Amino acid sequence: MNCFMFPGQPLSAGTALPDDADFAQISELVCRAAHLEPRSFPGPAGEGSEDLRLQLFGVAQSLYRLRCLRRAGRRPGLVAQHSMGIYPALVACASIGETEAIEITWRVGSSLARLGRAQDHAFGCVIGLRLDAVLALAGNNGVHLANHNTSRHFLIAGKRDRVKAAMTEASACGAYSARSFDCDAPIHTPLMAQLEPELRGVFADYRYGEPACPLMDHLDQNYLRRADIPAFLLRQLSLPVYWERTYLALRAAGVQEFVEVGAGEALKKYNRWIEAEYEA
Repeated sequence: MNCFMFPGQPLSAGTALPDDADFAQISELVCRAAHLEPRSFPGPAGEGSEDLRLQLFGVAQSLYRLRCLRRAGRRPGLVAQHSMGIYPALVACASIGETEAIEITWRVGSSLARLGRAQDHAFGCVIGLRLDAVLALAGNNGVHLANHNTSRHFLIAGKRDRVKAAMTEASACGAYSARSFDCDAPIHTPLMAQLEPELRGVFADYRYGEPACPLMDHLDQNYLRRADIPAFLLRQLSLPVYWERTYLALRAAGVQEFVEVGAGEALKKYNRWIEAEYEA
């Protein structure tokens, strides 16, 4: 059995863009919904932030790669997603359409961008420490775990100055790498509670179909049903992404082939690290 994996926001738009009718159509959808032309990235993007532009770029790439797989006769046996990869993942399951995925990304990203203009936030990427050490330094500095990607790869998020202090502590604790980067909002942390009423309204504006194939969530490793989707879309923005648990659950479910449907190969890299850890 295969699994189509949908990654979240890419760190950059450093990949060559496709030049065919499918990508042109997806670019037109993005232009209509978000006033962004993916082919001109990173040019002017209306009123959006850099993070929002990357989110839309990532969704456009995922939708394009999904089209390519379908044209090649490939269909997912199971679907999984990381962070904001949930929106194109819902398209893969026929729960929403391409236009809805782009609109939701735009509306959620715009809310995050407005928060970013009012407050200073950052992510911190810690590689090489164990979970208990990461949780300790997060607590010491008043920040939160945002991604548990592997047993030694984590993201934390919070106020910019506190994240930077946490990265200094991580380096002192022997982290192989500890770096921070600015972001619009501390997604996947409890700090997102301030946006919950607005975002709940966004997710309530759409009708979701029953997933046509199993869709595993990255929180509890459950399979989402139609009735679960609006609540999950809100809940996942305030809780960490648990990719390591998700990958192990996918393997236990019988997945043998993993297909990354998006820009880059971040999830494939995490999968290799997890496999190496459990084989050791």
